[in-house]
Amino acid sequence: MDAVTRESFGRVGIWTWALRSTTAGEARRAEIAEAVAELEELGYGTVWLGGSPSIADAAAVTRATERVTVATGILSIWDFTAQEAAEQVAALEEESPGRFVLGLGASHAIVTPKYAKPYSNMVRYLDELDAAPVPVGRERRLIAALGPKMLALAAERSLGAHPYLVTAEHTAYARSVMGPQALLAPEVKVVLDTDLERARARARAVIEPYLGLPNYTDNLLRHGFEESDLADGGSDRLVEALCSLGGAERAAARIEEHLKAGADHVTVQVVVDGGPQDSALPRAEWRELAAALSLS
Repeated sequence: MDAVTRESFGRVGIWTWALRSTTAGEARRAEIAEAVAELEELGYGTVWLGGSPSIADAAAVTRATERVTVATGILSIWDFTAQEAAEQVAALEEESPGRFVLGLGASHAIVTPKYAKPYSNMVRYLDELDAAPVPVGRERRLIAALGPKMLALAAERSLGAHPYLVTAEHTAYARSVMGPQALLAPEVKVVLDTDLERARARARAVIEPYLGLPNYTDNLLRHGFEESDLADGGSDRLVEALCSLGGAERAAARIEEHLKAGADHVTVQVVVDGGPQDSALPRAEWRELAAALSLS
């Protein structure tokens, strides 16, 4: 397999729920293909399929593009066996060598009845990927990690970590745990709206569901927030720490905060209004952000 390096991710990528096309109709698949081709031309280094995508969803993105890195953010270890994942990664590698990275996560107890012992089951899953007929080696995978044990595992057993719902302070902490060599690719939410009250409400609507998930709330409490910050959809302090509100220049500054704190790559989730996040393809906002970042 061709090696995937930190450089191949680029400094900035796009994270979105909306690229899961395997169950979509023909018109929607064409819309997704056109959108990801434009992301590549805009200069984003990596396209991240958010939520719980499949490897088949990722394959559709690689077919619609030529060079951009494609990653799952994340594939749940409960949705596919390691053997199934390894077979599908091998097939995708033959088709698009060196372009796919398997982002793995243990998900949440509220989401899957199979959930148990996330750390030990992640270790088992990695062992099984290593033992597959065509292994998915550490250079081809990364781990959704927040706490010290999972961050250390990500550094030891994979390309690196993909923390979600985190601040720049957490990025600095993750770098200190993982050391200098591992890839660190946090997700950052962005609302491109200069009406800050409206932007804050939009961000809160997206953040609120995560505040019922202990994996996230425990991490936030470890890193300077109080129980009161988690109530009623999140305090203003919490919302503004987790999400950039305002124009594209402010978003670029927030991305730079994470890069200075130790991130190699920041993947941006543009939060939009007027519909569910899992169907939105905010192409105008992606263009605006790319221009502010001088990507192309």
